[in-house]
Amino acid sequence: MRELEVLLQAHYPLIYLVTPEEERAEQAIAAISQLKPARKLFLWTVTHGIIEYGRPRTVTQHNTVSPEAAIEWVVRQREPGIFVFKDLHPFIESASVMRWLRDAIASFKGMSKAFVLMSPVQRIPVELEKDAAVLEFPLPNMAELDEVLNGHLKTSASRTRRLSTEGREKLVKATLGLTRDEADKVYRKAEVVSGHLTEAEVDIVLSEKKQIIKRNGILEYLEVDETIDAVGGLTELKRWLGQRADAFTERARQYGLPQPKGMLILGVPGCGKSLIAKTTARLWGLPLLRLDMGRVYDGSMVGRSEANLRNALKVAESISPAILFIDEVDKAFGGAGGSGDSDGGTSSRIFGSFLTWMQEKSSPVFVMATANRVERLPSEFLRKGRFDEIFFVDLPNFEERKEIFRIHLGKRREDIARFDIDQLSHTCEGYSGAEIEQGLVAAMYDAFAQGREFTQFDILAALKATMPLSRTLTEQVTALREWARHRARPAATMLAEYQRMEF
Repeated sequence: MRELEVLLQAHYPLIYLVTPEEERAEQAIAAISQLKPARKLFLWTVTHGIIEYGRPRTVTQHNTVSPEAAIEWVVRQREPGIFVFKDLHPFIESASVMRWLRDAIASFKGMSKAFVLMSPVQRIPVELEKDAAVLEFPLPNMAELDEVLNGHLKTSASRTRRLSTEGREKLVKATLGLTRDEADKVYRKAEVVSGHLTEAEVDIVLSEKKQIIKRNGILEYLEVDETIDAVGGLTELKRWLGQRADAFTERARQYGLPQPKGMLILGVPGCGKSLIAKTTARLWGLPLLRLDMGRVYDGSMVGRSEANLRNALKVAESISPAILFIDEVDKAFGGAGGSGDSDGGTSSRIFGSFLTWMQEKSSPVFVMATANRVERLPSEFLRKGRFDEIFFVDLPNFEERKEIFRIHLGKRREDIARFDIDQLSHTCEGYSGAEIEQGLVAAMYDAFAQGREFTQFDILAALKATMPLSRTLTEQVTALREWARHRARPAATMLAEYQRMEF
């Protein structure tokens, strides 16, 4: 890791290395310590105290189990050295530990000594922020993961089947985003399940990534059964998505195309915004991750919410290419950017961190965000270049309502010729797709309770008993259409959509 090497050779006194992979990080630091001028490498844990790297754990420095005693021992050393402290974060906010660290850093001036605080959790007190250089140890690259796979392919069980070059690449790519140990375990799991390693075991490898997301707790891995054909209307949006189905392939890179960044879908509630986001994952063949902003916010500790967001985005990047889905982003970031934050500025910091990530990310994570109330979104979120496109989803027109009826009736009955779809579509003018589906479901419940098949009349009666949002929220729908007329791209066929927006 070049940056870590530079910092150590530049005699930075305190480096905070964020990583769960202790063994890989130790090996990297050990290699750096051997560069001229060479330095000894020492490791500290709360269980063993300080030991010299490469020596048995039983050969410890006496009375260095406590963090204070260990730091004091380091200060007394006159020879150059690198001192790696593992998992110091539970103790670092202790007044005595923090003071010892600051004293030690001051004593390092003019000496080739450095602390490396290694931990999977980033926790730096404000008193040490000016002294600490923070680095995230990168996950293993393709070459390192290929070495792991090599080790498994050398076993007799894996040699029983020949693995093609393409199959090997698929298996290695499937483990991108896993640690070396995680990749090793999932390869072993695939061998136990099927007895060998071929590209057919890619799904087993991908299942491990789902477990990582579950452990994260803030991201949710969404399984998508519906295809984009389940979405009625929105032909322009579907065409745009279809053009980008291969946007994350190497062929697209060779063609000179940039990776898509994301899209914002605005519109009336219940008109298919969330469904289009979910079905896009299947169209593009990418994993779909939902970011739960409610779980991001954590008032138990200052800075915890920001750390939650960073960790969630890091997980999303680790399994990329992927789609990151944020539903109703107007609720998530609606309070950001204002002067009267009621949460001590947490919302503004979260929003700022997210915008910075969107601007600077180089990983192929496509952000799909939906919103109902555009006036709640901070202006920074809507500026040109933040998203590849902003689409507006209006209430379905006559032809789109007919398509929605065909989709939902076709899901529930094979024979839909007995229904007058034109009449149904006329009856529900101003209804959203969700309201049309719920009207159909209500009609089926009525008929089911009476022990008979539902009819055209049942559906008409259920629809007429429904008060659509377009009537209860007329002002909101009108304002949204007015905003979108000159600022967003229509999701339906463009001419028909613009005519409706002018209505």
